[in-house]
Amino acid sequence: MKIATRLTILLIVLTTMVALTVGWFAVDASARSLYSTLDSQINAVIKSGVGHPNAALANALNVVQENEYDLTLDVVDPSGAVVQVNTGRVPFKKKPTRADIHATLAKVSSQSDLPGFRVQSIYVGGGDYLVVAGSTGVISQQGRQLALDVALIGFLVALIMLVLARFVMRKDLRTMEHLIGFASAVARGDERGQVPPSAGSRDVRELQAALATMVVALHERIAIEARSVEAMQQFVGDASHELRTPLTVIKGYNELLTNPSINDEQRARAVERVRREVDRMDLLVADLLLSAEVREAPQHLNTRVEFSSLVSSRVDEFRNDHPERGVSDDVTHGLAVRGREDLLDRLLVNSFSNIIRHTPNDTAVRVTLRREGSRAILCIEDGGGGLPEYGVRPQRFRRFDQSRSRETGGSGLGMSIMADIAEGLGGSMSTSKSSLGGLALTFTFALDS
Repeated sequence: MKIATRLTILLIVLTTMVALTVGWFAVDASARSLYSTLDSQINAVIKSGVGHPNAALANALNVVQENEYDLTLDVVDPSGAVVQVNTGRVPFKKKPTRADIHATLAKVSSQSDLPGFRVQSIYVGGGDYLVVAGSTGVISQQGRQLALDVALIGFLVALIMLVLARFVMRKDLRTMEHLIGFASAVARGDERGQVPPSAGSRDVRELQAALATMVVALHERIAIEARSVEAMQQFVGDASHELRTPLTVIKGYNELLTNPSINDEQRARAVERVRREVDRMDLLVADLLLSAEVREAPQHLNTRVEFSSLVSSRVDEFRNDHPERGVSDDVTHGLAVRGREDLLDRLLVNSFSNIIRHTPNDTAVRVTLRREGSRAILCIEDGGGGLPEYGVRPQRFRRFDQSRSRETGGSGLGMSIMADIAEGLGGSMSTSKSSLGGLALTFTFALDS
């Protein structure tokens, strides 16, 4: 069922319910007023005879005639005989009994054996009673007519409200139909169209804006998913290629080792080459697992790490292991970050390993750790040959220097792992030209307050 139909039905139901409720109160209030008027007339006749039994009948008849009350006056003698003194437009269909008289002496009331009348009695002397009665038939008839009028008015009001509502909501309903059609098209995969414009109420304009935002986010998500799929396919292809190369070497040397004609020197070289390829595969698989761990479970901010102490310790180890290099450092003490110490340690190890692998043995190295506002800035620089380009995020299996072989250039995962670790800990990594002449790696992390 369309929303326009639902709104129409809802509006009709609500308007009808309101009209019927108001009508019921109006009919009830009118009936109460008419009954109160009738009771007041009967009471006026009764009061005229109170305290004057002998003149009660004459007084009652006089009040009725002077005020032109539509009331019936019956006198009932001790034997139960009834004499009608005044007859209203609607006379009694049954004669009042002594039981009716005694039941109505105190106040005006309705009796079951005198239906359609309000009755009250008064003693008028000599054992006689005067019964004053007013018909309620006119009141019931007026009530039915009023109820019919109210129902008719309610129907007309509902019809007018329906026409006005349709007129007022015409733009909104048309816009919502267009938006529903557009959303249906998007659900079917056709998200190329434009979001229908809205000239209706603020709510519909907000709905249109929300739908437009959703479609833009959907486009961005589709683009991200497409890039992710492409990157995953590239990664799988590169990983399989990187793994296939050592496997091919191992397979070749394994076949060579089965040849009985090779000498001991050739056999030793083959065994050594197989060992190196196995070690390289082991390192490559370990790097792949670490990269997957960091990328799939980012934000490892569960532990306080004394970053200054960790950096100083690693710099001292590097200086002691490579005394031929001019290693200088400027580490601000007391800086701590949130993260995992093993990941931060791996980041430092990869940084120094790159320097060892890709720069001459006497290349200068400079390490600085400083505080900038609420962040810790770590910069590791070398005086090597640097990179062909800077400011580009490292990609897995993409060597910055294409001239590097797998034997001298590593697996191609080192710098991408460093970038993954930095981002996984809520920080960042960037590359730039160092004042020493080589590469400057800059890492930024939030300080632990």
